[in-house]
Amino acid sequence: MQIGMIGLGRMGANMSRRLMRGGHEVVAHDRSAEAVAALAKDGTVAAPSLAELVTHCRAPRVICLMVPAGVVGSALASLVPLLSANDIVIDGGNSHYHDDIERARSLWSSGIHYIDMGTSGGVWGLERGYCLMIGGEREPVQRLDPIFRTLAPNVTTVELQGASNQATAPLGYLHCGPAGAGHFVKMIHNGIEYGLMAAYAEGLNILRHANVGASTAEHDAETTPLREPRHYQYDFKLDEIAEVWRHGSVIGSWLLDLTAPALAADPTLEKFGGRVSDSGEGRWALQAANDEGVPAQMLASALFQRFSSRDQAVFQNKVLSAMRFAFGGHQEQK
Repeated sequence: MQIGMIGLGRMGANMSRRLMRGGHEVVAHDRSAEAVAALAKDGTVAAPSLAELVTHCRAPRVICLMVPAGVVGSALASLVPLLSANDIVIDGGNSHYHDDIERARSLWSSGIHYIDMGTSGGVWGLERGYCLMIGGEREPVQRLDPIFRTLAPNVTTVELQGASNQATAPLGYLHCGPAGAGHFVKMIHNGIEYGLMAAYAEGLNILRHANVGASTAEHDAETTPLREPRHYQYDFKLDEIAEVWRHGSVIGSWLLDLTAPALAADPTLEKFGGRVSDSGEGRWALQAANDEGVPAQMLASALFQRFSSRDQAVFQNKVLSAMRFAFGGHQEQK
C-alpha cells in the first residue's frame, strides 16, 4: 500500500522505515527539510510541502499524522482542505480521545475517514514493531489491515497457537471500537505505564538505601532514630538485582529489560537529574477514572510523583515547615 507520513521524529521516521521494509510506499513530509531529505535517502518519496504530499498520494489517500497532540488540530486545518472524499486520516500520536470524537464527526461530513491509532513501541519500534490500539469506522480500519500488520510486532507460529484466525490482538494490533477508542485504550496504557515505572523506581530506591544502618545517624529532636541499624547493613548491586529479576521472575518486563543495562552502564544514574515529565495521558486517565467513579490510587500516586520531581511540591513543603515551626519551634534540618 501507499501511505503519506506527516511528522518524521523518533516515531514517524522509524515507522516509515518499517513500512518500507514491509514493501509499502511512503510519501514523507516534515517541517524539517533535513528530516525529509534523510528519510528520502532510505527510499521514501520526499514531499517538501503538504500540497506536494497530497499530490504524490494516490486517491483514495491514506495519510498518517505522527506529530505532538498539541499541533494535530493545526495540522488537520492545513491538510483537510487538500483532501477528497473517501481519503483516510490517521492520528498516530497521543491526542485526547474527546478530540478524536469531534474530529471524526467533523470530517465525516466531508466524506473523510478519521482513525485514531494509539501507538506504543518508542524508539525500539523499528526492530520490535509497534503495539497499535485503533479507533474508528470498521470499513476503513479493515482497509488498512496491511499497514497495521506491517507496523505491528513480528510473531511466531508458537505465539499464535490457540488464537482465532480472525484475531489481530495476538499480532499486536486491535480495532478497539469507534472514534476515540484507540486513544482511550492508549491513555489507560500510559497510566499503567506510569504505575509500573513508579513501582520499579521505588523498589530500587529502597534497595539503594538498604545500607543506611552503616552510616552515623544524628541524634536530635528533629531526626527519627533508626532503631536497629544492624538490620540495614546491605550494599546491593542494583544492576545485578535488576538483571536477575529479568530471568524467570514474575516482575520481569520490557521496562526491566531497559532498566538493567541502564544501571549497569551508570549505577548511580549520574547523567539524569530526576525531573520526570508527563505528556498528558496519565492526567486524562485519572479524569476518566473520576468520571466513571473508579478508584485509581496507584495511577494517581505515580502521576503526582512526577509532579513532585519537577519541584511542584516545594511550596507545600515550605507550608509544612512553617506550620511545624509555628506550633513547635521545629527548625528545618540542612
